[in-house]
Amino acid sequence: MGQPARLAVRPQTLIAVRDVKASSAWYQTLLGLRSGGDPDHPHRLIYDRLLSGGTLVLQIHRWDAEEHPNLVGPDRAPHGHGVLLWFEVDDFDAAVDRARRLGARVIEEPHVNPAPQHREIWLQDPDGYVVVIASPDGEAGEA
Repeated sequence: MGQPARLAVRPQTLIAVRDVKASSAWYQTLLGLRSGGDPDHPHRLIYDRLLSGGTLVLQIHRWDAEEHPNLVGPDRAPHGHGVLLWFEVDDFDAAVDRARRLGARVIEEPHVNPAPQHREIWLQDPDGYVVVIASPDGEAGEA
């Protein structure tokens, strides 16, 4: 028998938030994304898709809207405990500046992660999720 066909897998991370419009604006500013939704559509207050170019990067859904499993009861547990929202960016220094302008809570200041030889900054978003911004692997390696 031949090899099974390789299927492409693309992450489509979704987080639950208290205010979709505010969270969408925060992530758009931090990461230079754009909303994939109609800004005037009422459903945008419940759900938004954030894109980089034409690629889906993050979905945002309002807590307790539409009764989806696991998107109810925002005070049941810490948001995202044990999960990191990790984004690689080509403009690390500019992203750090944007994070500071947003007033994001910095958990770990910019530093070099020696394993992938890239730079990272660890933040907390307005809903308490931990967000890591990283430069491309090898970017901080020795010349």
